[in-house]
Amino acid sequence: MTHAWFAASPVPRVLAHRGFVSAQSAADGVVENSFAAVAAAHAIGATYVESDCHLTADGEVVLFHDADLHRVTGDPRPIASVRLAELEDLMAERGGLITLRQALESFPTVRFNLDVKADAAAAPAGRLVAAHAQRVLLTSFSDVRRRRALAAAHHEGGEPATSGGRSTIARIVAAVAAHLPGAAHSAWDDVDALQIPERQGRLRLLTPRLLDAAHERGVEVHVWTVDDPAEMARLLDLGVDGIVTDRADAGLDLLDRRGR
Repeated sequence: MTHAWFAASPVPRVLAHRGFVSAQSAADGVVENSFAAVAAAHAIGATYVESDCHLTADGEVVLFHDADLHRVTGDPRPIASVRLAELEDLMAERGGLITLRQALESFPTVRFNLDVKADAAAAPAGRLVAAHAQRVLLTSFSDVRRRRALAAAHHEGGEPATSGGRSTIARIVAAVAAHLPGAAHSAWDDVDALQIPERQGRLRLLTPRLLDAAHERGVEVHVWTVDDPAEMARLLDLGVDGIVTDRADAGLDLLDRRGR
């Protein structure tokens, strides 16, 4: 049975990477993963927003990509050492901080794709999404962290969708390349989607064979992070199910022009 996260729109999907920040908004100081960026993605019609989870010093799950504040605010401290109130002050002129709780409650029609970035954030994030599990996909580069978040959600009665971490993706890609899809049977059963770059260094991850194997099992393939509309069109022609992009506006326009 298809998870409700996928039922919100037909394929192909556009996933707004860390929300949406237009050139004008960026000039005004708005940054990724801010309240304003999520609101902007929603305003342009993005059903799916990809974001990231970290935990503050006082235990609040916030949407933030990096482990520290340096790139976004110029402050070198780790997020894990900063309390929520201070983080709100730092983000006030950058589009506003958004916590995971605020995101889920303020945007009830948005489907969130949440990458758990910190071990400490896994269980708290899982507990928070449990009541909203029908519109959340949980993932992490770490399969251990991903499963910890899923277990916390399950304990609270929620069943989010999920996509594989590095080790799961590696097993699946290797099995498909070796023409041994059965060798990764348990890995396929563990995911609803594969979210991958087209290439990892010199290794091509996205292949027609991988797409066919995924689709045979009802697993979607989403490619990140693609901002060129011509590249988006090429990938959609290959049969990918979703594009993760900083240019959600361009992606949505492309889908409209193609008539989905």
